[in-house]
Amino acid sequence: MIGEPYLGNPESTTLLKPRVKWSYEPARAQDVPEAFMRAYSIALQPPAGPVHLSIPMDDWKEPLSAFTRVRTVSDRVAPDAERLRGFADRISASRRPALVFGPEVDRAGGWDEAVALAEKLRAAVYGAPLPDRASFPEDHPLFRGPLGMSARTIGDRLTGHDLVVVIGAEVFRYYPYVPSDYLPAGTELLQITVSPDVAAAARVGDSLIGDPKAAIELLLDMVAQGSARTAPEPMARPRELPQVPNSPLTPPEVYATLSRVRPPDAVIANESTSTMAQQVEWLPTVRTGSFFATASGGIGWGTPAAVGVALGDRDRGVERPVVGLIGDGSFQYSVQAIWTAAQHNLPIIYVVMRNQEYSMLKSFAVLEETPGVPCQWP
Repeated sequence: MIGEPYLGNPESTTLLKPRVKWSYEPARAQDVPEAFMRAYSIALQPPAGPVHLSIPMDDWKEPLSAFTRVRTVSDRVAPDAERLRGFADRISASRRPALVFGPEVDRAGGWDEAVALAEKLRAAVYGAPLPDRASFPEDHPLFRGPLGMSARTIGDRLTGHDLVVVIGAEVFRYYPYVPSDYLPAGTELLQITVSPDVAAAARVGDSLIGDPKAAIELLLDMVAQGSARTAPEPMARPRELPQVPNSPLTPPEVYATLSRVRPPDAVIANESTSTMAQQVEWLPTVRTGSFFATASGGIGWGTPAAVGVALGDRDRGVERPVVGLIGDGSFQYSVQAIWTAAQHNLPIIYVVMRNQEYSMLKSFAVLEETPGVPCQWP
């Protein structure tokens, strides 16, 4: 490295910051096993995330006796009981609460607990903006659909609620910048998240740090029954299809077809971002651990992610089909993943939504009131 070679990286540990939780390069070969242990521990501690460990290539040649300092680290954080009790009192006093369950709930295994809390409170449930996991059955009568992707859309959707309880999600993740208040006037907000960073970044409301599943389990015993509340109206699902199919098929027609043929235990990896609203309407997620989407906005992850889900299922002895829903633009980034899927004989069906345009960009142009943006693929 001292000779500044072509494509050399003299500061390997800083290259991936701030995209990783920890970045490190051991100074000696003897330190590599311990560095692995620390990297593994940090990656699993909440909020779980990637780490970067740089191993100089000549370290592999160094002899090392057996490494015996294998250790474990807890990955659950208990919520503050007194603060949670205050949250419970405010929830019980709410006249028309709204629940927003984010990806942390499903990752923590809290799907059933989320359903139980919503039913006890008789509260409307919304999907968190741009979720990478689904944490509530999207065909449930209390489910009111996704909040949307802009501050204005989120504020409009929450109008009429006196209290919003966000569990396991940011407040609020948004994609296009459309100026608006974060909450309607007179609406209060409570947030429960496992991530100190997510809690600190919330622009409004009061936050509590703790494992979402543990917090919901405790809330179930603390909150009052919501039998006096009027249950929210079920989400409207018009679901109108033409008598004669279009050619090519529209997104609703694609999702309607998939809803008819999808096995009950199928898992979805979705990177067709511009059609996610239609997917919720026509192809709702109804089981825990069965929906995966982007957590960061990087393009091209979906095709190989379907491979990762299928390999993970195989490793833990689970047999279920994986449906990779990919936009035609995203598909171009990592099409080689279908070779890997074929080589490993994985149970994956790829469905590529081929509209020959950057459809998400077009929808942004409408939101930003800047029509005429060129969005066609060459």
